[in-house]
Amino acid sequence: MSKNSYDSKAIEVLSGLDPVRKRPGMYTDTSCPNHLIQEVLDNSVDEALSGHCSRIKVNLYKDGYIQISDNGRGMPVDIHPEHKVSGVELIMCKLHAGAKFSGNEYNFSGGLHGVGVSVVNALSANLNVTIKRESKEFEISFADGEKIKELKQIGEVGVQNSGTTIKFLPNKKYFESEKIQKNHLKHLLKAKAVLCPGLQIDFVDEKKSEKVKWLYEDGLNSYLIESSSDIDLLIDESIICSKSTDTQEVEFAINWSKNIRKDLLNETYVNLIPTPQGGSHFNGFKSGLLDALKEFCEYRNLLPKGLKLVADDIVSNSIFVVSSKLQNPQFAGQTKERLDSKDHMSFVSSVTKDTLSIWFNKHTEEGEKIAEVAIHSAQQRAKASKTVERKKTFKGPALPGKLSDCNSEDLNKTELFLVEGDSAGGSAKQARERSFQAIMPLRGKILNTWELESAEIIKSQEIKNLSTAIGVMPGNPDTSGLRYGKICILADADSDGLHIATLLCALFLQHYKPLVQERRIFVSMPPLFRIDCAKEVLYALDEGQKDSIVKELKTRKGKPKINIQRFKGLGEMNPSQLRETVMDPETRQLVGLTISPNDNANSIMDLLLAKKRAPDRKEWLEKKGSLAKV
Repeated sequence: MSKNSYDSKAIEVLSGLDPVRKRPGMYTDTSCPNHLIQEVLDNSVDEALSGHCSRIKVNLYKDGYIQISDNGRGMPVDIHPEHKVSGVELIMCKLHAGAKFSGNEYNFSGGLHGVGVSVVNALSANLNVTIKRESKEFEISFADGEKIKELKQIGEVGVQNSGTTIKFLPNKKYFESEKIQKNHLKHLLKAKAVLCPGLQIDFVDEKKSEKVKWLYEDGLNSYLIESSSDIDLLIDESIICSKSTDTQEVEFAINWSKNIRKDLLNETYVNLIPTPQGGSHFNGFKSGLLDALKEFCEYRNLLPKGLKLVADDIVSNSIFVVSSKLQNPQFAGQTKERLDSKDHMSFVSSVTKDTLSIWFNKHTEEGEKIAEVAIHSAQQRAKASKTVERKKTFKGPALPGKLSDCNSEDLNKTELFLVEGDSAGGSAKQARERSFQAIMPLRGKILNTWELESAEIIKSQEIKNLSTAIGVMPGNPDTSGLRYGKICILADADSDGLHIATLLCALFLQHYKPLVQERRIFVSMPPLFRIDCAKEVLYALDEGQKDSIVKELKTRKGKPKINIQRFKGLGEMNPSQLRETVMDPETRQLVGLTISPNDNANSIMDLLLAKKRAPDRKEWLEKKGSLAKV
């Protein structure tokens, strides 16, 4: 069929699990297999939430297999009346198949979309399910999402012995890295145990001969105390709240640090699923906090004249965990990173305001300490905003010699590339698509802003220009003036470029956090090598990828001549190369800068950039420096 013909033969109908294999990124996080573990784990946790499971075990095996087992009711093994296959096969092989839609089997559940465990099956090279149910033990096996062994009974068990065990091997072709982020996983398992008091979670890593058990009877309070053991807290006892109705529930614990910290625990959950992008429950929590504190400040005349508090002033230096449970939660996307259940926001806001209002009236002295922290944050924010008059819209290059603006004002399309150096900036200007891509060259390494106040960093001309260009001031939660939908950091692929990219990431993480939370910040991945083989041109991001490509090329017939060019910088690329490798949306590679409650990004950045951490940094380099690939 010619490229120009288009008829019914061109239409594909993806059935079964084909959509997952075709576009895995729509259903899971393809950076590593961690999210697959979470999907299986969430099913077991849903059993615990409904009172049918008291123990979950996670095993990482030396051969790469992962196993999650629970002592819940066990997946159904009887034949479904409509689909004529067993319940377990339906669950594992059909998207949107599950018992969580009606609310009859699970009052609170994270698995609303019904795609989780079938996605795990689709993206696994091998998967085996063992079920103990009704005094019998059953087994069924799959490979690449397809059934290879029919469901059969393999034994008998005691009446009280029930549960599900899923053992799977992620198919590495679907993931950027096959390595499990173990610290992230352990934090998640610990959080599940915290949020479901009485649930025991065991973790076993065969490779490291490591065994860990989590069991919390006191829930959030124990977790917050444990997580703040090295923090000088503002109030002696954290504020704890738990409120529920027949259809929804919210529980939270909050305290504040006396000192500015970058690694404070800030976590939100829905039905025990982490929501790193927050959403309705987090917005309701912040709204309730703000209303209660404003009411307290106004009654006691604590606010300076003309100063207005915003929610981020209150939560900016706080340590908190918010856990919501609700029927039929509406998530944004299949990875469930943000809650979109609008009705739940008003419930959380009301509960939070009532709880805090009562607490402030009973603890006026400590309430004034909290107000003082929020007022200081608001003053710093106001000071930063007044330093430079924000330019929301302007035509042409408002920063002469710097910003080469684009024509479009549509945030769904516009992109700003922050480019290292004037020479690379010149090539980027020629390579860009002028209609929606803007270029702003940067002079060398910007200021290390990690430990500085937002009002201080705006004194830097480079940051002042950057702030004006993007339309948002540092430290200001208001992003309504944002001029570009994507802000892309584009630096050389060498050590100097990585240093510049790190400083820019620190700037955005510390002073433009709302943009990071909105997923507006990206890091471009320019290639380090160009590989020519006959008429074929390939690019490699690093030595490892280059060696892999060359190895594959050498297996071809005729032993073709291979020529390798190492780019010293972006300025060495001609505009067409730059367009193809880092600017064309169809062929480039961008990595989003994200914040997750389950990672240690802030503590790592603090170790790398904080002056006060110099001794720790030296010790770290002495221990780990030999691992660096230079």
